[in-house]
Formats: sequence, structure tokens, C-alpha cells
Amino acid sequence: MVTKKIAILFSGSGSNLEKILEKVHNKKFRTCKIEVVCLICNKKDAFGIQRAKKYGLDTLVIEHQDFPNREEFDKELVRIIKQSGAELSVLAGFMRILTPFFTQNIKAINLHPSLLPLFKGAHAIKESYDSSMKIGGITVHYVNEELDGGEIIAQECFQKGTMSFKEFEEKIHSLEHELLPKTIIDILDN
Repeated sequence: MVTKKIAILFSGSGSNLEKILEKVHNKKFRTCKIEVVCLICNKKDAFGIQRAKKYGLDTLVIEHQDFPNREEFDKELVRIIKQSGAELSVLAGFMRILTPFFTQNIKAINLHPSLLPLFKGAHAIKESYDSSMKIGGITVHYVNEELDGGEIIAQECFQKGTMSFKEFEEKIHSLEHELLPKTIIDILDN
């Protein structure tokens, strides 16, 4: 059985990282086994690093402020990902805007907490909640040069109803924890 290798990039608590490790890492599917071969975090204190250790995985911390500009940081990311042999990179709460150097050299998907193309950027959950839309949702998309603008791969939505902001945010995260691992499997197990 062929092994498909992935890299995961994250910046924070790592709840989506943990769901990928739980549902995808070293698991066999119809046509392949999927293995996480590279974990990169740009914040040395991110809780996701501890989550990865529970699965026996080390995280490479590459702090973006150690580089003179975005492109130099991205060149290091590309070098490490290519060296790992990962054929797909997953941005799971990786809070960096990537340059064309990254997007033109790495096949990557991103999880975004709104129904794109609406509510791009870092405040998507709040903007989506505060909008007059009757639904909320999430998107997994390919990463390209445009912030949250790559081709949409998968989306899930739900009725907002009378949810509080906290309930809305929890619903977003529960959908993320299902859709991101499923999308990774759908892409690689074909």
C-alpha cells in the first residue's frame, strides 16, 4: 500500500492539528496510508506543540520574526516541506499570509472559518456572526496568492438561528474538526 505524506503548519492551540492526527495520521484508507511527516509552527509557545507530542511527533518551530521578510521565511518553509517529502501541506490555523514563493512551490490547503468568498481574513468568525446572513459555515480551499482566495474544495454550513456568539464559534470548530480530516482523505485517497 502506498504511503501519502503530509505536512501540517499551525500557529496556535492545535485543535485541528489534533483531529488530523487522530483521524488521519498513520491510518489506512482505500488506496493509501496517510502519514504526517512534517509539523511546522511559527510560535514557540503554541499549545499545538504539546498536542503533537501526545502522538510522538516533534514540531519544528520556525519563528517568522527571525527572518528579514516574508519571502525569506517562506523559502525556509518550502525547503523544509520539500525535504520532508510531503505531497500535501495543510494549514490548520497557520496565521501567516504566504508569498507567491510558497504558493507556487507547495500544494497546500487551508481551513477557513467562514463560507468563502465571504469574510476573508483573521476576523471571519466575528464578521460572519455579526452579518445579516442566516447561516454560518466553514471552507477548505487550495492556497494561492490571494488571501483566502484559492479554489474551494469543500464547505459545510449551518443555520445561525438564535445562537450566542460562543455557541456559533463552537459550532464552527466542531465542523472544522470533521471537514478538514475528511477533505485530506478525499484528496489523497483517490
